[in-house]
Amino acid sequence: MSVTLRQRRKGKKISLYLDYYQNGKREYEYLGLYLIPADANLSKLEKAENKRTLELAETIRAKRLLEIQNGVFGLHDQGKLNASFMEYYKQLMEKRKSHESDSNYGNWKSALLHLEAFTGGDLSFAEINRQWVENFRDYLVKDARTKGGRRLSQNSTASYYAKVIAAIKQAVKDGILRQNPAQGVDFIKQIDPERQFLSLEELQRLAATDCEIPALKNAFLFSALTGLRWSDIEKLTWSEVHTSNEYGHFLQFRQKKTKGFETLPISQQASDLMGVRGKPDEQVFTGLAYSAWMNIKLRVWLLSAGITKKISFHCARHTFATLQLSLGTDIYTVSKMLGHRELKTTQVYTKIIDEKKREAASRINLQFVAQPLFTENQTIQ
Repeated sequence: MSVTLRQRRKGKKISLYLDYYQNGKREYEYLGLYLIPADANLSKLEKAENKRTLELAETIRAKRLLEIQNGVFGLHDQGKLNASFMEYYKQLMEKRKSHESDSNYGNWKSALLHLEAFTGGDLSFAEINRQWVENFRDYLVKDARTKGGRRLSQNSTASYYAKVIAAIKQAVKDGILRQNPAQGVDFIKQIDPERQFLSLEELQRLAATDCEIPALKNAFLFSALTGLRWSDIEKLTWSEVHTSNEYGHFLQFRQKKTKGFETLPISQQASDLMGVRGKPDEQVFTGLAYSAWMNIKLRVWLLSAGITKKISFHCARHTFATLQLSLGTDIYTVSKMLGHRELKTTQVYTKIIDEKKREAASRINLQFVAQPLFTENQTIQ
């Protein structure tokens, strides 16, 4: 078995790789290390950097040769490393299409687009090391753009980075990579987005205002009274709607996002919004379809009620959560009604309530100069 360090021109850099040869069989391992071409009029610093890179590559070559001699590393391992990470990522992505929510699948797909833009569409497992992970992270933070040419939001950057790292971790579990090259690389933190919601007075005003699409009005108010997401309301069928003397009105359904099976009590008002009961397999709210046109009609309805806040359909769920907490419902119950798996997901709404309390504390503003409790010549008796 021979292990030879070789070079190959790749764009404006020279890629270093190992050439394994045994009994007429040859395989390659790209190290993710690059040299600056000598024809680029190198400075002293660049020459020194090339020297350090070559020394590192030679150290890896010697280590691989020792591993082969000790039976730790073989051509079978290298065959896995030469496989396409891009194809592997796509397979993981497609699994999520059938088992997870549309939004999560969409995030995996969006992350793929940026992965393809960064790599040029071709990437083997052998090329993924800590330096590659750091470079991809920097690309998302500094260079990646939306279709409209804008920089990615912090949360989009964090989400796309997390998807690629999740695929790398899975490759470690599947025995393709020996260790996680992202270990030790700083993660990209998510920030809590501003959650818009309606006050009780605004919600009452909205309920008293006609909407061009009655099904949209009923579904939005239903979400504000139950906390259900659009995805669960849209697919809700009459077979999932129940009534009993003991429990009153309630829903039994499987959440589209989390796949969790839920039993959710609902109020008489929420039940009334569903209208006349139909056949078991019929949708409760017919005529709903998520679209830009539907969002425009929602906006028009809000403006007709004198509400200028930037409200999406999902804000009805936020409204349910904030109103329940502000009216005294304990956070554990609210969490269960929202179908959250972890209590910390619900705790973000308590921050909103605390902020509103601080705002309320400053609303009474008197014009006066505070009088000292006592002067220098007075003593406290």
